[in-house]
Amino acid sequence: MLLRLVGKWLNAGVLEAGSVSYPETGTPQGGVISPLLANIFLHDVLDVWFDREVKPRLAGKAALFRYADDAVFLFANETDARRVMSVLPKRFGKYGLELHPDKTRLVDFRRPDRFAPTGAGGGPGTFDLLGFTHYWSKARSGKWVVKRRTAKDRFRRAIQRVGEWCRKHRHDEVRAQQKALEQKLRGHFGYFGITGNFEAIARFFRATTEVWRKWLNRRSQRASMPWPKMQRLLERYPLPRPRIMRPFLPRAASP
Repeated sequence: MLLRLVGKWLNAGVLEAGSVSYPETGTPQGGVISPLLANIFLHDVLDVWFDREVKPRLAGKAALFRYADDAVFLFANETDARRVMSVLPKRFGKYGLELHPDKTRLVDFRRPDRFAPTGAGGGPGTFDLLGFTHYWSKARSGKWVVKRRTAKDRFRRAIQRVGEWCRKHRHDEVRAQQKALEQKLRGHFGYFGITGNFEAIARFFRATTEVWRKWLNRRSQRASMPWPKMQRLLERYPLPRPRIMRPFLPRAASP
């Protein structure tokens, strides 16, 4: 019964831009079943394998952080990182899986004061995980900490979705539009509103008001929404202001 239900999920198809497609492999992108199946499948393929077979053979400390099909490996030893990187495709191929060619890469993420640049970058790299770009920066205390900001691709996609919604609903009542945009902004702030990411959520707020004004201005040939008029509209139909929703406190690196 359970396998039959899973099969229905996998064969339900994906609705994108008004058309339904039926992928022949993998789980539906964005499907509710995808994270669950990834957790079940990758528990043995990756988690157990790394803990029982890989870590005992490494020269230095290592850790694995995974959420559904997104994972980050941390290595204290560069040779260990390169060894695991070389065997990962074989491990995944054994189970009919493939690594994402663009997202799978080695990143030198040493603390900046311990970084000895060997290339043209001049500093440690960054990496994206769960919609955030992780990077080194200094806290107010002067210590190096790992901070997070909204990843560029996530920011771009979020604004595109808001713009598409405003385009489709530009003829709705302004109050209805305001309520819908309010929910979208609160959802965005609820996820991306962490300590250190205020600038990004403030840019998202400004971009949302700009794209809303753009499509209100195109409601008809006679429609006109210059910024002074938009400011008055926002006073009557205010949108939630950006604010930190989750006070994440990054732990400073040990000296």
